[in-house]
Amino acid sequence: MAGILKVDKYQDFNGNDIMTSDGAGNITVNAAALKNTPAFSAYLSSSQTVTNNVYTKIIFNSEIVDTNSAYDTSTGRFTVPSGQGGKYMVYHNILADASTSFSYALTKTYKNGSDAAVNYNHNTIQPEAGVGYQFNVNSSVIWDLSAGDYLEVYLRFVGSGTLIANATYGCVFGAYKIIGA
Repeated sequence: MAGILKVDKYQDFNGNDIMTSDGAGNITVNAAALKNTPAFSAYLSSSQTVTNNVYTKIIFNSEIVDTNSAYDTSTGRFTVPSGQGGKYMVYHNILADASTSFSYALTKTYKNGSDAAVNYNHNTIQPEAGVGYQFNVNSSVIWDLSAGDYLEVYLRFVGSGTLIANATYGCVFGAYKIIGA
């Protein structure tokens, strides 16, 4: 036997709206515990030059979304807000051009200013002979973060010439809190 329950609002015992519907099938989740927030996604809106054989912090200087104002576009740093510790999906992608051939490029996401605790979250690319000099390097990982922890993305390449991280939506950095984990 099937039944239909029609409501436009779900509330908790204290009268707080948990979820509402506009009657047209659009649902708004009002309970913070049911949202994947904080969340941010930022991108590089102007190209950035990377020094050969040095870890260079990439400053993703424009935001697509930042639910809790936790990402700083001037420093390229995401800081977990107070009371928002938990498991986070963290990702980045860098689209870059090398002026000449190179041996490899490596990205790392630093936690609290160091890569020592998060060495497993990096990605390396080594080009094949005769392949062009444009490439993507990306990474994604789930981390357990505490309030006040901060994340930044660094890029290193080894080769001659110059490497430029391109100003496109191909250069992104983001994270969101995972609910239910």
